[in-house]
Amino acid sequence: MPPIILVVSSETQEQQNDRRSYAGLASHESYATALRRLRPGIELDTASCLGTGDITDLSRLDGIVFAGSPIQMHEDNVEARAAAHFMTQVFEAGVPAFGSCAGLQIAAVAAGGETGPRRQGAEVAFARDITRTEAGAGHPMLDGRPATWTAPAMHSSVVTRLPPGGRSLAANPDTPIEAAEIRHGNGTFWGVQYHPELSLGEIAASTAHQAKDVIDQGLARDQGEVDAMAARLRDLDAVPTRVDIAWQLGLNAEIALFEHRTREIENFMKAVEAGVLGPL
Repeated sequence: MPPIILVVSSETQEQQNDRRSYAGLASHESYATALRRLRPGIELDTASCLGTGDITDLSRLDGIVFAGSPIQMHEDNVEARAAAHFMTQVFEAGVPAFGSCAGLQIAAVAAGGETGPRRQGAEVAFARDITRTEAGAGHPMLDGRPATWTAPAMHSSVVTRLPPGGRSLAANPDTPIEAAEIRHGNGTFWGVQYHPELSLGEIAASTAHQAKDVIDQGLARDQGEVDAMAARLRDLDAVPTRVDIAWQLGLNAEIALFEHRTREIENFMKAVEAGVLGPL
């Protein structure tokens, strides 16, 4: 039997529609696309963590995946409280969970950690020079990663303090927690601050969509430079073996090839299928 995975959205309906307008898919739809490519025939359900009710059917699931979103978990608002409540129920149920970007931040806050704005501004397009911490050296979520790697990224907030039961597994010079494991209640969560689920085409679309932020941070001088980078990314997405484009962008197969880019998700799926991330 294929595993049953719940893909959780933390975007409002307006945010989902906005992302569809420039990237083609809402964030949870991007995750579902990646999962179906990794596991043809997988059974996927979807849900939003922004509701206020309790969840009653978690026991039928083999795993849960939290997609990214613009949610700001350091703000005291209805959406942040609802997302933390949802994640608390996941921890209590002991269902293995994985999350990217906002997903990591939701899990950290639900377990007692803290998040806040990224001091250097948004990490745009790529998180570069990611390296394992001592705790991450032998962690199965990072199996197959080289000594340092680059990953798709697009975020303005970070985990500033891990909760009890949390371990930082990877970092880069500007983001102290790029990957983490959080054990809380009955559950285990694996998460990354970057986006292994995203295609380079989606990164191109997000970079172009946030061109003003890119220029304001001094990462590009004008709209033309942003457009040129987005065009290169779209070309590399279309032909991942274009080593000329990868070289020009300072990338390699670790991000250009789908099976490399999605390593953390693949490792989570293997752990779910092996039954090693069940209730503690």
